[in-house]
Amino acid sequence: MISILSGAAVALFGSAFAYSQWQVRRIEARFPPLGHFMAVQGGRLHYTERLPLGTPRDTVLLLHGASGNQADMMQPLGDRLAARGFRVIAVDRPGHGWSDRPDGAGDASPALQAARIRQGLTTIGVDKAIVVGHSLAGAVAANFAIDQKDFTEGLVLVAPVTHPWPGGVTWYYTLAAMPVAGWLFSNFVTVPVGLASMTGAVDSVYAPQTPSSDYVERTGAELVLRPREFVANAQDVAGLEAFIDGQVLRMGEITAPTTIVTGDRDGIVYAHIHSAGSARDIPGARLVTLPGVGHAVQNVAPDRVVDAVVDVAERKARAEATPARARLETGTPAP
Repeated sequence: MISILSGAAVALFGSAFAYSQWQVRRIEARFPPLGHFMAVQGGRLHYTERLPLGTPRDTVLLLHGASGNQADMMQPLGDRLAARGFRVIAVDRPGHGWSDRPDGAGDASPALQAARIRQGLTTIGVDKAIVVGHSLAGAVAANFAIDQKDFTEGLVLVAPVTHPWPGGVTWYYTLAAMPVAGWLFSNFVTVPVGLASMTGAVDSVYAPQTPSSDYVERTGAELVLRPREFVANAQDVAGLEAFIDGQVLRMGEITAPTTIVTGDRDGIVYAHIHSAGSARDIPGARLVTLPGVGHAVQNVAPDRVVDAVVDVAERKARAEATPARARLETGTPAP
């Protein structure tokens, strides 16, 4: 009897593993990399790009949140920003989409992600940008403005995670981030359960709005169900608050012009903690609160995010013009 049960268990787990691997191959075939790759130490990062007609006014770097990839930002914002004269680059954060994660769990740190992304951008000739971060990537974008000041010309935080919050994280993130348990969970459970619950998960991010019927297809959202990416995503989320506990003490160091765009019906990230906290702690920051809007701000109200980028770019341009104007008025030569 024991041998029969053991054999049945082995067959069950073997079937679950085979099913997951088959689905991973199917997902990757449906959503192949559509952009380019830039080299970083130990690997490469995947990115997509939109170019304006004529000379770009500025470069905009788009950073996606948890459980997503570059398309979650590029799809709603890329063409709109390019039409306003910006060069737009959206990056798959390390371990997400089609980007490598050279240091594994070490790359969960928003500071290391910011440094690695900048390293890659340098190889394609991008040395300055307005940084836009949604949700979890709000912590990455804020770190750009703190530790990569010479790179960060402006900062736009979209429904960001930037401050400590009550309640911790959902249990499966903690489980999937564990070395052995995470491998087992992501290889045997994540794919079938994730595929079955994808619609509900997307609905919760959009609530109270409703996502478009082709959202998953347009953004390749199922890529996050692949075991390696699911683990990377869990590591990012599980370690985020410990990182934020330290970074929040440095928010006052941000000098880049900053605008925060958030919805007042966000059921994923507490706007009164993160967005209001960022507006309070970042000198000169502007807060735009959208009535009735949930967490998927860039998808629900993309023009308001574009307006925030334009606002930051204009404030940056005015700040750059002030020293030049002062030199002209005083007859002081340029340095």
